[in-house]
Amino acid sequence: MKEYQITDAKDSRRIARFLAANSQAVLPMLDLIEQSQMAIDELVEVLGRATIEAVLEVSAANVAGERHQGMKSGREIGWHGSQDGIVSLENRRMRVSRPRLRKRTVGAGGEVSIPAYEAMQSDARLTGHILNAMMRGVSTRNYREILPEACECAGVSKSSISRHFVLASEEECTRLLERRFDEIRMLVIYIDGKVVAEHSVIAAVGIDENGYKHVLGISEGATENAVVVKDLLASMVERGIKPGVRRLFVIDGSKALRSAIDAVYGKDNPVQRCRPHKERNVTGHLPDHLAETGRCVMKAAWKLDSEEGMARLRQLAKMYEDAYPSASASVLEGLEEMFTVNRLGLPASLRRC
Repeated sequence: MKEYQITDAKDSRRIARFLAANSQAVLPMLDLIEQSQMAIDELVEVLGRATIEAVLEVSAANVAGERHQGMKSGREIGWHGSQDGIVSLENRRMRVSRPRLRKRTVGAGGEVSIPAYEAMQSDARLTGHILNAMMRGVSTRNYREILPEACECAGVSKSSISRHFVLASEEECTRLLERRFDEIRMLVIYIDGKVVAEHSVIAAVGIDENGYKHVLGISEGATENAVVVKDLLASMVERGIKPGVRRLFVIDGSKALRSAIDAVYGKDNPVQRCRPHKERNVTGHLPDHLAETGRCVMKAAWKLDSEEGMARLRQLAKMYEDAYPSASASVLEGLEEMFTVNRLGLPASLRRC
């Protein structure tokens, strides 16, 4: 197994001091370590909600004409603010803001439905198709095509979409996914991958010195793909996340991702392995009646000082060695990087499990 320099006590002290002194500000880091896919889920939800709301806006414009502040279109149906709505997004329901339309004719007032919203309510698969179109556009950086394809999924003709809507959608995606970070001091960088609408994607999320999260980038591919992960990191460098600053990286167990961090940002950055990934990897090699015990032992070990915690997990690996050698090997793989936050001297509130 390739050995990595986990931390250097002297140079890492600045990160440790800052995190310890600002524990409330950087509490989101704890969530990212403990909940490995939350960051990507948030990103997908932000992009998905924006795309769905744009589709609803276009659909409403086809009925009532485009919004013009302070002007009436002369149509029988007019804009009447907005209201909350709910659509299904993969395995959960998501709140969206949807336009509200009403008839203008005297004596014939009443709500007017938005065709795309009605279609999403009657066929929950439509939002999945919209999400798929969104991810295709994001992964190819072809933001201009996201809205037309998403609209077509909901039965809205591409030809009915105004240039204004397309440009606004493109600008919003560019703002979110390709913005610069030259003036932001990023302290923690979290990188993980998952499958979204049949697309394998890698996302990077940063936490600045004030505890705010920023989407740093997203690419199509798996964390095991060395070319993809290196390109993602290189893109971050181009947009202001420069090497030469020590940061804490939180990643899964991908060797390609670990090597890419070394190549792009240098080998002296502390790296914390994602603990939920480790839990799933180890318990996946155990029978059901032992899985919960193994999970509890790992969580208890992660609360200890690094040396004591690693000793506890070596004992666990020894216990599995004969009957469950794959589980044993999984416990030991990347062991030191499982305790990076402990080794940095962070307070218990930041490394609780």
